[in-house]
Amino acid sequence: MVKYFLGQSVLRSSWDQVFAAFWQRYPNPYSKHVLTEDIVHREVTPDQKLLSRRLLTKTNRMPRWAERLFPANVAHSVYILEDSIVDPQNQTMTTFTWNINHARLMVVEERCVYCVNSDNSGWTEIRREAWVSSSLFGVSRAVQEFGLARFKSNVTKTMKGFEYILAKLQGEAPSKSLVETAKEAKEKAKDLASKAATKKQQQQQQFV
Repeated sequence: MVKYFLGQSVLRSSWDQVFAAFWQRYPNPYSKHVLTEDIVHREVTPDQKLLSRRLLTKTNRMPRWAERLFPANVAHSVYILEDSIVDPQNQTMTTFTWNINHARLMVVEERCVYCVNSDNSGWTEIRREAWVSSSLFGVSRAVQEFGLARFKSNVTKTMKGFEYILAKLQGEAPSKSLVETAKEAKEKAKDLASKAATKKQQQQQQFV
């Protein structure tokens, strides 16, 4: 049994801009789970397609119930291989990603196709497919459900990160969500309160 995901997203930027942003996505405020990225192979084919393979390292926090099944020394990072095929003539980019460790626990395979949006040639359409599987006897269904939920959450972060980098490349100030603005205001207020408390304590000590 495999969990399947199919989704479609649109970035309001041209294919050329998205292609350029793809290689500059990390780091961004929404990709803190991405630790490293390395290009391990790159070539241009005779028909002028760009082939690349990258190795990404990401954090891999397990659900609490799963942590009980595995020893404490199990790595909390996951290694991801990403193969990409860029066809500049037809303006398409196809990526394939899959994890190469923790495969017994769970395998997440993803295929994305970036192409020009059919309704607006200045926008880019992303068709995303994913397959989540597990070979753990007895708990595979629960692992797959967890993996699918986390994948969907990461897709949201991926799109926000893409939009952030695109805004930077286009010289625009990246927009912030209401949640982010509220969080920043809360942290600022907390910092001001802390400074005020420290100042008050110092004043009291002067009179002791």
